Amino acid sequence: MNSEVNGIFVVAHDLKSPLTLMRQMALAMDFQKDSTAELEKSRNKIIRISERAMRQVNDLTKIARLEEGLFTLEPVSIRAVCDDVISELEQLFALNQRKLRFEYRNKARLVIGNYDLIFSVIYNFCANAMYYSTVETESCLIISDKKDKIVVDVRDFGPSLPTAVWRQIKAGLTAPTSISMRPGSSGLGLYIASKFAKYLNAEVSAVRHRDGTSFQVILPVSHQAILPMFD
Repeated sequence: MNSEVNGIFVVAHDLKSPLTLMRQMALAMDFQKDSTAELEKSRNKIIRISERAMRQVNDLTKIARLEEGLFTLEPVSIRAVCDDVISELEQLFALNQRKLRFEYRNKARLVIGNYDLIFSVIYNFCANAMYYSTVETESCLIISDKKDKIVVDVRDFGPSLPTAVWRQIKAGLTAPTSISMRPGSSGLGLYIASKFAKYLNAEVSAVRHRDGTSFQVILPVSHQAILPMFD
């Protein structure tokens, strides 16, 4: 099976999975027996799952339009992007009894990039990480400096990333890839991150640990000063 056909299967699977889950949850809802709190929790889960699926569809549309030059590269506050990702995913993590810890170690504040594309890259990493964390092993988002780059790491505690997939990520994914050893990880999400990173002149990489993986995006620093605001 060639990579293009396999990529289509991965996209179909990644978009079908949330639809299947939402259907199962809807069928399981018992409006006669379930408490109001239980129904509200199921409702919120369905909303969050659908939002993630819609975001992936929107990201696929953006990939198709990258060559049109619609996404301007400019100085972007990396902490602001990460704050927004954390805020957006906070309820999804909470509904699954998970937490996303963050550490901002960087001194440089601005990167050259596009807010929407960087947001999507980090969002996909964090959403994947949610499935591979527990109360004792929280997912962690870390921003750090590396010479003239800023590195955003998202650490999870899932199964070891297969060597073949690790190499594909390092080389740059040319099609969505299946990660059979990590069923909670979206191959489509990693592909989206890889495509957006290439457009941003950034790099997507992965660091394998004994007890998980750190997915990272490495972005060029902007040396533009943050000017004070005057009335």
